[in-house]
Amino acid sequence: MGSVAASADLTRSTIARYAVGSIGTGGFATLPGLVLTYYLTDSLGVTAVLAGVIVAAAKIWDVLIDPVIGALTDRDLARHGSRRRLMAVGALALPVLFALTFAAPPQLGPTLGALWVLVAFVATATAFSLFQVPYIALPAELTGDYDARTTLLTWRVVVLTFAILLFGAGGPLLRGVTGDPTTGYLLMGIVAGVVIGAGMLVATGVAGRTRTRRSAMAAGGTSAAEQAALTSPTFSGHAEQAIGKDATTPAGGIRDNFRSAYEALRRSAPFRALLATFCLQALATGMMLAGAQYLATWVLRSEDAVTLLFVALIAPALLAAPGWGRIARRIGKERAFVFASVLFAAAALTTIGAMWAPGAWIYGPVGVAGIAYAGMQSLPMAMLPDVIAHDASRHGPGRAGAFGGVWTAGETAGFALGATTLSIVLAVTGYVERTAGQSVTQPDAAVDGIVLSFSVIPAALVALSLVTLTRYRLRRSDIESAGTPAVPA
Repeated sequence: MGSVAASADLTRSTIARYAVGSIGTGGFATLPGLVLTYYLTDSLGVTAVLAGVIVAAAKIWDVLIDPVIGALTDRDLARHGSRRRLMAVGALALPVLFALTFAAPPQLGPTLGALWVLVAFVATATAFSLFQVPYIALPAELTGDYDARTTLLTWRVVVLTFAILLFGAGGPLLRGVTGDPTTGYLLMGIVAGVVIGAGMLVATGVAGRTRTRRSAMAAGGTSAAEQAALTSPTFSGHAEQAIGKDATTPAGGIRDNFRSAYEALRRSAPFRALLATFCLQALATGMMLAGAQYLATWVLRSEDAVTLLFVALIAPALLAAPGWGRIARRIGKERAFVFASVLFAAAALTTIGAMWAPGAWIYGPVGVAGIAYAGMQSLPMAMLPDVIAHDASRHGPGRAGAFGGVWTAGETAGFALGATTLSIVLAVTGYVERTAGQSVTQPDAAVDGIVLSFSVIPAALVALSLVTLTRYRLRRSDIESAGTPAVPA
């Protein structure tokens, strides 16, 4: 399908329904990253190191299963012409599991409470991956047009930014409604879980509309021979064997699924560069996200100040997201991405001043970081479908699900390591954990560590990400000259 036709297919309804899915992805990325470590250390009495291990363990599980889910969703696309099945399962399961994550009875004590959270959060993360991996793969199939993808992903990031504000500011407010931390966290988990699941279900409908069955399969990289076999009324295990279970088909086993993910990394230099950049930036923003509640409580001396921090971060980002799309159309996505990254690093570094003069002034640089953050989210997401299309044009049938699985695994690992790195800094600087309602005094070194985790360390990580970004050499001309890959006969 040519780019004009693909753009025509990208209706306002499709853009809107796809974007609504980011209410779910934004909520899940934001709220656990913001409050889960704090919930463990300051409500269940879990040590900082163990809290970091719990968050990291759940995310490591994600990294392991995301490539498998990517291959499974490719297989669904080949057999049924849609990625809807796994997305729906994840959307329906997540609300219950999310609520359970914040429902650990305090009477269990720190050890059993930590185990409760670990099991529940791993299950929640699995449900989220069932939705997120195919969701990431959809843009390459919804349109083949370079600018249309930017539009699609820009509006997704507008909603994502709104979701970050909604959950980042609203979650802590819900937590305080009951006046009791135990019931407050449970109320927050229930309400947030339902809203996240609802957003996911809306976006699931877009997966059921990815062109026609055969054209969706073609967009996913299924060859004509595979299409003929997979759409045959007599398709069975014998037909599957005739196609062949290997890393180039959507019917492989678990080992082949990982091999498919490895092949995506090995053969696509632009993908490696973009993924490394995005992972480093996820590490930086994940660290700041996990540290925001600690910054509010121990530096700004108000647990509720986390709401103001999120308003300062996200309100400017809401206005800035469409602007980054316009900048990208003028100078290219990759150059706009560099500009956004430099701006974010400079703004984050400025907050180091809170070590000596904490105060309301910090909301200023946080707002600038929010403007940059909108670009750091929308631009790489708009570049990923270009990478997938470029790979398909050069190497034959592609695997959008495999790319989506690796991308989600990398993003997940980055955010997890951000929270884990914060927990290590807290442990090294002597942070004192507590149970709900307990009053403690933090040493000066721990307070300084919190500030460094919100300023210098994230700024250094974003600066490092610019080194990997220099290896991304795809430009508009490369994408437009490649066009939509032909389906081999």
